[in-house]
Amino acid sequence: MFATGIENSYPTINHGKTRVDEMEVCGHYDRWREDFDCVQEIGINYLRYGPPIHKTWLGPGKFDWEFSDLVFADLKRREITPIVDLCHFGVPDWVGNFQNPDFPRLFADYAGEFAERFPWVQLYTPINEMFICAVFSAKYGWWNEQKKDDRSFVTALKHLVKANIMGMIEILKRRHDAIFIQSESSEYYHADSPAAIGRAEVLNQMRFLSLDLNYGRRVDSGMYQYLLDNGMTREEYEWFLDHRLKQHCILGNDYYALNEHRVFADGHTVAAGETFGYSEITRQYYNRYRLPVMHTETNLWEGPHGDEAVKWLWKEWANVLRLRNVGIPTVGFTWYSLTDQVDWDTALREKNGNVNPLGLFDLDRKIRNVGKAYKQLIADWRNVLPAQSVCLVVPIKKVGDYDQGDDDAAGRDIAGEANANEAQG
Repeated sequence: MFATGIENSYPTINHGKTRVDEMEVCGHYDRWREDFDCVQEIGINYLRYGPPIHKTWLGPGKFDWEFSDLVFADLKRREITPIVDLCHFGVPDWVGNFQNPDFPRLFADYAGEFAERFPWVQLYTPINEMFICAVFSAKYGWWNEQKKDDRSFVTALKHLVKANIMGMIEILKRRHDAIFIQSESSEYYHADSPAAIGRAEVLNQMRFLSLDLNYGRRVDSGMYQYLLDNGMTREEYEWFLDHRLKQHCILGNDYYALNEHRVFADGHTVAAGETFGYSEITRQYYNRYRLPVMHTETNLWEGPHGDEAVKWLWKEWANVLRLRNVGIPTVGFTWYSLTDQVDWDTALREKNGNVNPLGLFDLDRKIRNVGKAYKQLIADWRNVLPAQSVCLVVPIKKVGDYDQGDDDAAGRDIAGEANANEAQG
């Protein structure tokens, strides 16, 4: 699956007073038809995309689907398969933030309503980068609740992951063959000195928390103590073990040059740059979860020479091929995102209006060098990769082939399936 994405982050800053809406500042609300033209120009058939939650979900049981109806009908007409991103770093004002204990239940209702309205959609990322969202919102103090303590972090994390699982349950009730592609940041922490080894080990355990809980995997003993010390109850922890939907998932992971960190003896960290690289870090995640892999995000700035992003694309693609060649089932690759982005250089925690040249196209919708290179890469490799193994073909139905009767006939109790998960392995 060769993919791109249309960035739909919408966290709040300034203690909830200011909304950062990337679809707005990148011009998507006005130029969405042009954006879909750009997707097709590259030859891409898969698009990470979702409705703006704060404009769509107006209250309990109250929705404005006007924009979604327009754009998703057009995606269907063009036979672009969406990987629907339902929650990307923010919630509507009326929900508050990720400290709200009602968020999982409320989000599950929203996910169910979306799946009911768009039954032909099969691929979902219910909640994007749960770990990063919890860290930036409740550990670094950058977004949403803007907290900076372990208890707030654990609270945000458990609510995000529970919402993701409950959302999957509601979607599966309506589309029994739905496939969930996690988009989670893949991290690694390098010790700067022997005195930093202990802290690095803790952080390297912590990086797995969101996916451990999401996939019903028992966390490491140190992390179990950490969770319970910071507000998670045993009953809450056991809920994650009892609701295991791993069999419906693809391990989507994101990798940027900032995903590796150097840890110092006093505990502070700095970016380490590309040290291990995508293939080595993905191997660590794959060995832990044993799921098919999709590279769901990467990018790099187009610098003064104009070929910096092109070189990064080639390097990431080489890493993807390396994974496949050593037997790790890798089913997709994504350059994120379609167009340049605004204020990514400050992780969206400031509204400066800085345009960051990260996209396949600039904000005038003119193709960048990396867009031309990605188009050629797709043309070169599209018909080569499937021949390697039929086992690497994901059971995706074409957008136009959906039949409502398939789900009506299934008659499955997905909630019961989740509770009986351990017996299924």
